[in-house]
Amino acid sequence: MHERSSVAELAGSLRSELNRYSPGGKLPSSRALVERFRVSPVTVSRAIAQLVAEGLVVTRPGSGAFRAQPRPEVPTPGDTSWQEVSLSGDGGLEVVPRTVDASGVLVTLAAPPPGVIELNGGYLHPSLQPERALAAALARAGRRPGAWGRPPTDGLTELRSWFAREIGPALTAADVLITAGGQSALATALRALAPPGAPLLVESPTYPGMLAVARAAGLRPVPVPVDADGVRPELLDAAFRATGARVFVCQPLFQNPTGAVLAPGRRAEVIRIARAAGAFVVEDDFACRLVHDDAGPLPAPLAADDPDGVVVHVRSLTKIASPSLRVGALAARGPVLGRLRAIQVVDSFFVPRPLQEAALELVGSPAWGHHLRSVSTALRNRRTAMTAALSLELPALTLPHVPAGGGSLWLRLPEAEAGTDESAVVSAALRAGVAIAPGRPYFCAEPPAPHIRLSYSAAAGAAEIAEGIRRLRTACDEVLTGAGGGLQP
Repeated sequence: MHERSSVAELAGSLRSELNRYSPGGKLPSSRALVERFRVSPVTVSRAIAQLVAEGLVVTRPGSGAFRAQPRPEVPTPGDTSWQEVSLSGDGGLEVVPRTVDASGVLVTLAAPPPGVIELNGGYLHPSLQPERALAAALARAGRRPGAWGRPPTDGLTELRSWFAREIGPALTAADVLITAGGQSALATALRALAPPGAPLLVESPTYPGMLAVARAAGLRPVPVPVDADGVRPELLDAAFRATGARVFVCQPLFQNPTGAVLAPGRRAEVIRIARAAGAFVVEDDFACRLVHDDAGPLPAPLAADDPDGVVVHVRSLTKIASPSLRVGALAARGPVLGRLRAIQVVDSFFVPRPLQEAALELVGSPAWGHHLRSVSTALRNRRTAMTAALSLELPALTLPHVPAGGGSLWLRLPEAEAGTDESAVVSAALRAGVAIAPGRPYFCAEPPAPHIRLSYSAAAGAAEIAEGIRRLRTACDEVLTGAGGGLQP
C-alpha cells in the first residue's frame, strides 16, 4: 500500500478511537501502534502528526501522545455581507473588475476522492517524480555553506547560469531572475508588462491559470485562435491592430491544452508581428522537459534567437520534478528586466535559498539525466495507452492532435442539436470513478464546442489509464447517448 494512503488510514483509525480516552489521556506508544496496525514507525509518526495538526492530539517529548483538551465553542460567525458591496463596488478608476475564477486551476490541483482515478491532474504521478533524488538533493543542499542564509534577490548566480544555458546560448545569468515556479513568473510578467484595464492577447484555448492571473491583474484577455500548428499569425496581427494590445502570451511548445507545437514558418512571423506592434511576447515554456522519446528534433525556444528583447521567457522545474519544487525562471533583455525585478522583489523578496540550493544539487546530479530519460519514455507509453483506449472505448470523441510532449489530450465532445453540457459529463465521470477536466475554463470567451482535457501524466500507468477510460465511457453513455450517438464502438 502507498505510504500516503497508509498514513490516512491509520489517522482515520486513531481518530475514530479517540473517544476511548479522556481529555489528557495517553494514547498507545508508537511501538504498540506499529505492532497492532503492522505499519512502519514513519507511518505512525506521520499519522500522529496529522492528528496534532487537527488539534485532536498533543505530544510531549519523552512522554508520548495524549488526547487534546476539548476545543472551546466556536464563536457565532459575524456578518461579512458588507464585503460583497466593498469588493464589487466600482471605485471609478478601475476599468476591469479584478474578480478571479480559480476553478480551472483548482481542478488540476485538488486531489480526487479515494478510489477515483485522476485524469485531471497537472503534475507527474508520484511514481514519475524523482523523490529519492530530490530527498538526496535537499539533504546535500542543507549542508552547503550559507544554505540557510539570505540569497541574492535575483537568485543564485549558478542557478541563473544553468537556466540561461537551458534556454539558449545567447543568454547569460544577467538575463535571468529566479522565481517561485512558473505561475509566480507569469504573474510577475503580466503585472510588469501591462497596466490594469489593458487588453492581453492569449491563445484560444489556453492555460486557465494564466487567465486567472490576467484577470487578477485587471487585464482583459482577448482570444487568438490556434490550430494544429499553433497560433495563427494572420489572426494575431489582426488582434494587435484591433485592440492596441502590447502583450501576447503563448506556449509555442506542446501548447496547453491542445499539445500543438508552433510551426517553424510561424515562429519568426509571431516575433515580427509583435515587434511591429511594439509588443512583448510572454513565452510560457512549461513543457520544455515533458518531451516524449518519439518526438524527434524540436525547435529552440523563441527567446533563444531574440536580439531585440521582444520575448519574456518563463519556465520552471516544477512540472518535470515535483509540485513542491517551486523554482522557476524569468528571462528577458533590456529595460523590462528592471521592472520584472522590481515586482518580483515587492511580491516575494526572494525564493528561499534552500530550495534554490536543492534545485542546483538536483540538476547537477547523475540522477537528473536518468530521470529525464525515464519520464520521456513513461509519458510516451501513457500517451499511447490513452489514445488506444479512447479509440477502443470512445471513438465518437474527436482527438484532433496527438502530441509528442506534455501530459494530456484535448478532446472534443459530440454535439447534439441542443448542445452538449460538458459539466454534466465531468459530473457523471466523477460518479463513475474518474476525474477529468472540463474544457470551458480554457477559453476566455465563448468556446466554439464542448471539450474535455484528459491527463495521462497524472495516472499511475497504462492499466489505470485503461480503467479510467472505461469509467469515462460509462459516464459518456449516460450523458451523451442522445448527443450525437455513436458512443458504442
